[in-house]
Amino acid sequence: MPARRKASRMTTNVPPDIDRCGSVPIPEPEARVPETAVDDLDAALATLRTQAQPWTEVGLTERIDLLDELLETTLDAAPAWTAAAAAAKGIDAGSPLTGEDWISGPALVLRNLALLRRTLTQIDQTGAPQPPSIDEVDGQVRVGVMPADVLDRLLFTGFSAEVRLQPGVSAAEAADRMGRIYRSGYTADPAVALVLGAGNVSSIGPMDALYQLFALDRVVLLKMNPVNEHLGPHIGEALAPLVRAGVLRVVYGGGEVGAYLTDHDEVDAIHITGSDKTYEAIVFGPGEAGATAKERGEVRRSVPVTAELGNVTPVIVVPGPWSDRDLAFHGENIASMLTNNAGFNCIASRVIVQHRAWAQRHGLLDAVRASLRRAEPRSPYYPGAHERWTSFVETYGHAEWFGPDGDGQVPFTLIPELDPDPEDDLAFTTEAFCGVMAEVALDAARSIPEYLEAAVRLCNERLWGTLAATIIVHPASLKDPLIDEAVERAIDRLQYGSVVVNHNPGAAYAFVAPSWGAYPGATPDDIQSGVGVVHNAYLLEDVQKSVIRGPFRPPAKPVWFHTHRRMDRVGPRLAEALATGSPLAIAGLAGNALRG
Repeated sequence: MPARRKASRMTTNVPPDIDRCGSVPIPEPEARVPETAVDDLDAALATLRTQAQPWTEVGLTERIDLLDELLETTLDAAPAWTAAAAAAKGIDAGSPLTGEDWISGPALVLRNLALLRRTLTQIDQTGAPQPPSIDEVDGQVRVGVMPADVLDRLLFTGFSAEVRLQPGVSAAEAADRMGRIYRSGYTADPAVALVLGAGNVSSIGPMDALYQLFALDRVVLLKMNPVNEHLGPHIGEALAPLVRAGVLRVVYGGGEVGAYLTDHDEVDAIHITGSDKTYEAIVFGPGEAGATAKERGEVRRSVPVTAELGNVTPVIVVPGPWSDRDLAFHGENIASMLTNNAGFNCIASRVIVQHRAWAQRHGLLDAVRASLRRAEPRSPYYPGAHERWTSFVETYGHAEWFGPDGDGQVPFTLIPELDPDPEDDLAFTTEAFCGVMAEVALDAARSIPEYLEAAVRLCNERLWGTLAATIIVHPASLKDPLIDEAVERAIDRLQYGSVVVNHNPGAAYAFVAPSWGAYPGATPDDIQSGVGVVHNAYLLEDVQKSVIRGPFRPPAKPVWFHTHRRMDRVGPRLAEALATGSPLAIAGLAGNALRG
């Protein structure tokens, strides 16, 4: 695998007060939930330790029954959970945007539970998970993971997803290793995992905990992130069957509690969703001593640490014969990649990559601007957002913002016409983690294959992160065999854990069936977007990347577009459909989704 070039710590296009290259450290907010006392932390870990061995002995039938119970309790907890999440983000109770927290919160946890139930049922009935397809293409195994059933086809019409395994793994080996912990003769070592939850998307912590429990056979201590710790009681209610079984505990606290737990002797494995700076503090230690240890390669803990750590997410636009309606649709598409969750997503669109000679380049940018003008202003609920936004707009004097910018507001912001040449440009090397994205135009040859080669080089070598990328390509362009081959070559060569064709890179997270995580190959001293995967409904090993494909222009407006007028009605119906498969819920979901 070609090595990524590391960005240096010096650049003329970065303000001196920003810790550039990677994620910017997030200030710790004031606590809204009392910190869990040390004695209670120790007691929680002691309980989990006593249940670690029994959990590995729980059979498939009992686990399936447990998942059935979890589907019920999570659906019951969902209304209060989403109401609390939206209120804390400053979203009015009657706004369609309340649907964001339905869709990205309990609905995804319900999808996760339903997919785990399906996989475990397949193992119980056949001895192994049964993905839709397993093929070898050019010596690489590709496992089709969706659509897998009628519900997939109804909910995600026109979309497909595959998981590509690392080269050298055969189809037979892939099949043998799927769901390894459930295979006859396999014995898992009892283990306690610490999951450090994310503060932005409320499904992340619960789903990471489910992966530890059902994919890795580890009991879990879930520490809520201080930003959304107020959701802990709701998540505890949703996952109450696991709490009652003694295999899950939910605790609270900031950095000091996190440091205490990551150093605890009763913790056998750690998974974090957050900042690369937090990962480095866990692995090497905080402060100057940690920086010295990192330089020397002296890892301070021997337990495995997996992580998902953010990204400067590219959106590569392939020139083609786009109509005005195409431009309007994808202007809204790209804008929605930024506006979702107020821009506080690790896969928000950060750098739009275009061909400078494409006649419709400015038309697409104008469509993005028009969509951002229509976007509802959002509260900058994530700590430090205004400071991060200020660093970007002061660095780029030509930045354009849309909406009010006073009193700590963070308007959605577009920075067009980045210079593609500087290696350490702030927008290339630093995750803004707020409503900021940029655009860069490449002076490539007029040949689209050559342009795509240049775009892939830019993404792989200059943009920080390895998590997810999007390519947008008109179907008429793909009728040219040379362009079709070039697009497939770009998908192959992009060093990202997920590549999404035509849509929000968040689809790779939201579909749950694919793997979710960084591209393999990161090292502790250059961790990029992290190491390891989660979700991964068919319990695959040796994952390289997921590839998700969707229609260039679907027949109905995607529910994740910020302009969807019925997102708040779609959310609860989606949750019910995922939990129950009820035809009535599916019909209600379809009706509201189509009228967006």
